[in-house]
Amino acid sequence: MKTFVTVVGFSLLVIAFFAGYSSFGIPQIRPAPPPQEEELDLGAMGMEEFIALGERIYEGKGTCTLCHNPVGGRAPPLEEAASVVEDRLADPIYQGGATDVVGYLYESLAEPSAYVVAGFGKAGSGDTVSPMPNILTGRIGLSEAEALAVVAYLQDLAGFEVTVDIPSETVETPEPAAAEQRSLFATPEDAIVELACGGCHKIAGEEGELGPDLTGIGAHKDREYLRRAILDPNAEIAEGFDPEMMPEDYGEQMYASELEMLVDYLAAQK
Repeated sequence: MKTFVTVVGFSLLVIAFFAGYSSFGIPQIRPAPPPQEEELDLGAMGMEEFIALGERIYEGKGTCTLCHNPVGGRAPPLEEAASVVEDRLADPIYQGGATDVVGYLYESLAEPSAYVVAGFGKAGSGDTVSPMPNILTGRIGLSEAEALAVVAYLQDLAGFEVTVDIPSETVETPEPAAAEQRSLFATPEDAIVELACGGCHKIAGEEGELGPDLTGIGAHKDREYLRRAILDPNAEIAEGFDPEMMPEDYGEQMYASELEMLVDYLAAQK
């Protein structure tokens, strides 16, 4: 009887420990609500509104600031993008078909390898292949109107006259929801796709080259390191990579259970 009581007591202690750890040891993360599709009548939109739409897409759905930012060094800065178009169109290495600023900026979203800025090409390509995806397709999937809004924003950002013609079609673009919460990521692969991890890392079939290769990360890093690397990426910088390259808000975008699912997945990559 004494042994039985001891076993039961120990079991309850272990259960209490893990319950406490799951409640207080693992960050209780409440991700931002999902974007809510807002229907916009472009035909009734003025240029200032169109530029503002481009800015929202640039900083949100387009995920442009993930790489084009002043600290990461992962992609060329775009504050003066419109001002260098003439020189790039005349550069012998230019492989596109644009003839003006609007055409070049739009082409840079759809065919980023048409002109690769020196030092920002895919490794081993001799700056002939851009690591940037076509953002008019795939996970980001901007519509033509959304892409043109980004072009208008880039022209305005550089202090240029905006020469984009506003399309007359109707487009849906994401706006922050007030309260609704999204559903959980079903698999770690879903999380990797939705969080755009493959834009910088090799993982789950993605071929990003800007961050460390994660295809075998579990062979030499434990779960504590992996969790910390997601929640506080600047706590320990991988050799050969610069600080402040990885966004620090991934912890705000996941539920605790999703974080642990992703940590488990990475730890299994041997």
